[in-house]
Amino acid sequence: MAEIDLMDRYPRSQRPIEERARQITDAHRAIARRFDREFFDGDRLTGYGGYHYHPRFWTGTVERFRDHYGIRPGWRILDVGCAKGFLVHDLRRLIPGVDVRGVDISRYALAHAHPEARPFLGQADCRKLPFDDDSFDLVICINTVHNLERSECVEAVREIERVSARHAYLVVDAYRNEEERRRLFMWNLTARTILHTAEWKGLFREAGYTGDYSWFAP
Repeated sequence: MAEIDLMDRYPRSQRPIEERARQITDAHRAIARRFDREFFDGDRLTGYGGYHYHPRFWTGTVERFRDHYGIRPGWRILDVGCAKGFLVHDLRRLIPGVDVRGVDISRYALAHAHPEARPFLGQADCRKLPFDDDSFDLVICINTVHNLERSECVEAVREIERVSARHAYLVVDAYRNEEERRRLFMWNLTARTILHTAEWKGLFREAGYTGDYSWFAP
């Protein structure tokens, strides 16, 4: 395993955390965890407030993946928790010749996916991926696993490891100190498992994960 931030070119949210925390309730979180219209295209208190494609979001990150892993034509890549398929679309757009697939639990997100990515997306639970062992050269899973209970996180990470023949990259909500923990719990809408970075590393070892990872903290 290696800790490396391949998301450092992704634009950071400018939403004020303290103000958001004062407004969000458990009812908002319950709605967000349905991962339906309200999460993607509803009010900002229940999700994105409109989740739309723009190349500025993923272009730099795709270039980071390409350069770090040496992605070449012919590689098979899987995005677990692909939402509307924007990363899938930009991987295919920026790295010609790769075979990119995406899976997500949300019927709404898949139904409203980027039209050029939609043929390459499918519905699946990350705890039971519908692919053979070693199916992909690179498996990417960003801000998805932590939406499960801890024992389910282990299942999902094992599945990511199982279908990866070469590389994997995970991003999860994590904190290094009390201030990061405080901010994460104020920010959080959907995560059910938020751990210290050392606890996540222990979970990765428990799951037999050998891929790369980084942390999200607002």
